[in-house]
Amino acid sequence: MGDKKRKRPRKSKPATDEETASPDHNTTTTSSNATTSKNDVVVIPAPEPAETSDPESHGLRRGRSKNKKKKSPPTSATVPDRRSSRIAEQNGDYAATGSVAEPPLMPKWEGSGAAAKVVPSMDAVVKVFCVHTEPNFSLPWQRKRQYSSSSSGFIVAGRRVLTNAHSVEHHTQVKLKKRGSDTKYLATVLAIGTECDIALLTVSDDDFWEGVSPVEFGDLPVLQDAVTVVGYPIGGDTISVTSGVVSRMEILSYVHGSTELLGLQIDAAINSGNSGGPAFNDKGKCVGIAFQSLKHEDVENIGYVIPTPVILHFIKDYEKNGAYTGFPVLGVEWQKMENPDLRMSMGMASDQKGVRIRRIEPTAPESHVLKPSDVIISFDGVNIANDGTVPFRHGERIGFSYLVSQKYTGDRALVKVLRNLEILEFNIKLATHKRLIPAHIKGRPPSYYIIAGFVFTAVSVPYLRSEEHNCYKKLPYVLVSKGV
Repeated sequence: MGDKKRKRPRKSKPATDEETASPDHNTTTTSSNATTSKNDVVVIPAPEPAETSDPESHGLRRGRSKNKKKKSPPTSATVPDRRSSRIAEQNGDYAATGSVAEPPLMPKWEGSGAAAKVVPSMDAVVKVFCVHTEPNFSLPWQRKRQYSSSSSGFIVAGRRVLTNAHSVEHHTQVKLKKRGSDTKYLATVLAIGTECDIALLTVSDDDFWEGVSPVEFGDLPVLQDAVTVVGYPIGGDTISVTSGVVSRMEILSYVHGSTELLGLQIDAAINSGNSGGPAFNDKGKCVGIAFQSLKHEDVENIGYVIPTPVILHFIKDYEKNGAYTGFPVLGVEWQKMENPDLRMSMGMASDQKGVRIRRIEPTAPESHVLKPSDVIISFDGVNIANDGTVPFRHGERIGFSYLVSQKYTGDRALVKVLRNLEILEFNIKLATHKRLIPAHIKGRPPSYYIIAGFVFTAVSVPYLRSEEHNCYKKLPYVLVSKGV
């Protein structure tokens, strides 16, 4: 009688939620009929796939079902995976096919489209290795001990590389290494722009240019635009990325070139080794080159970037003339005319504005037409304000030397001046600044002449700095010898 009770449940019964939620997910039933163990335990036969109403009951099986007539419905365990596959297919990561195990759900980063545009530009950022040999100005027939440095650069169109001029100054050997590569390629210096602190390099090895897309230049950014500085600063060997915003835009003093050109101030960290690295906008286009930073105890996170107008001027100048010719200047020193008494003494009307010339460089070509105490009213048709600024963009003004720097060597500009209550116009041919004492020797060794035990050499600012440094080094020993 007990046997009859055991054999009574012959009809298959669908699995319940409690049975499918069992923690033992590795157990599967393979027999189509109910069997009885020695311990009188009844084994419930597995339901047929066609009769299954609960979708979670099929989730206990691994692989395909034996009944191929009807495809089993998706389970709750596989739905997130299919959703992740759709996300991955949209991002272009992989394509799910067949019954291949799908990867785990990847997070979808915000701004993934912008990041995809930045990646090729970051691959174009290279590390610059340079061996320097500075001249010995005290002994011009000798050179100082060699030293090496590392900086950053990036690939541009025409199989060329841009970096800073001070990164390859007095170079003996320059090598470049791409991101993710272990090979250093020998580079050739095509041009060095000392004033704008930009150098142009190239590599003869074709392997260097494979698989790399050149960086594209963007428009001049506005204030509060996001910028990302990419390079190889100190602190590691891999590429580094710092971000910030454009804080200021004005005429800056370029320390290496001893000149004043347009520059951007950003709050992104620019450390040693970042020099020559590009600054990208949120669209992945280059808007400048990192070249210097302000180090002071009262300030922090003040870096400077060479903007695209200066970069494109350098590149176009090289392509136009086959060499770098420089940025033209007027060669005058001027003062503001904001004082009403000063304007009255110069005979200026109430509606006239301009700046007064204090001094003219004797080597400047403008010295033949311009004179001290002349008031420059306009340059190339653009009126100059009493503070020496001109309209730049909507709501912005900039120094009028920006208009001069946009010209090329040999170009002409119309200058309107006020002299002895008379307005004069001069069509001036612009040229680079040739000082009596050069601010730099453009990477060349100093010239010298020896006669009768005397050494004659050309005076320059680097020579004076070298001698000043040597005097400071010898000064303590002189004081000690005197018993001070």
